[in-house]
Amino acid sequence: MSVSINTSVRQPIGVFDSGVGGLTVLRHLIHTMPQEEFVYLGDTARVPYGNKSPETIRHYTRQCVNFLLGFDVKAIVIACNTASALALDLARELSPVPVIGMIDPAAKTAVDKTKNGNIGIIGTRATIGSHAYERAINEYAKGAGKSIQVFAKACPLFVPLAEEDFGEHPSAALIAQEYLCEFIEKGIDTLVLGCTHYPLLKNLIYSTLPGISLIDCGESATMELSSILNTRGQVSNDMNLTVRLFTTDTVHSFSAIAQRCIGLPLPEPIRISQETLEEQGLSGL
Repeated sequence: MSVSINTSVRQPIGVFDSGVGGLTVLRHLIHTMPQEEFVYLGDTARVPYGNKSPETIRHYTRQCVNFLLGFDVKAIVIACNTASALALDLARELSPVPVIGMIDPAAKTAVDKTKNGNIGIIGTRATIGSHAYERAINEYAKGAGKSIQVFAKACPLFVPLAEEDFGEHPSAALIAQEYLCEFIEKGIDTLVLGCTHYPLLKNLIYSTLPGISLIDCGESATMELSSILNTRGQVSNDMNLTVRLFTTDTVHSFSAIAQRCIGLPLPEPIRISQETLEEQGLSGL
């Protein structure tokens, strides 16, 4: 099935993530571009992506990209660091419109922000194992003439804490201490939140690492997309914000987290079947 793409200014922006984490990216997109229309897909039936194989993540990414292209989007934001690290190249091959990942924008921001050159990264096992952030940070540092040391740590339990809205639970502080205390010893002054779920735990991370600059990859990616749309003359002039939410499974906390995260009234998410995504994946082959 061929997909017809209309890149007019009135077309929506597509966003996808494995679950609720991408809502932190959607928040930045909405607050920066409140005149746009957004289509958000949370692949909640298969969260987390971070413990899946690269082949599986690429398969899921193909399905999500083709689903969003069915809405004639003018750009796609991969609001998932794992998919950005392992499948951005595939998404860009599939898409005739710009695709923005999380890695490069955040890496550039981290290099610009650090004062002492010691940068920490936290993310899923798949993101950290890909070394995508280290490569991007070192590349930007070389271009900026900066000497940088990078320290990376997988924090897989942070995703279920965010998904279950458990950031304030006493057990969360113990987990955060276990994961993050080594960064104090490393002397980092900047920490990249290399998973879009992690901004939902920002207060927890701040309390564990006080005084550290936290880099929100969704904020950095939003700035990049805004620049691209301005350059392409595709910024909408319609002041009526529209958001459509889709999930692949019922998540009891999704609407509550979405409401708290975005800070605006949002429609209830529409559940789509995994069979529908499978069909979208096959349509792009």
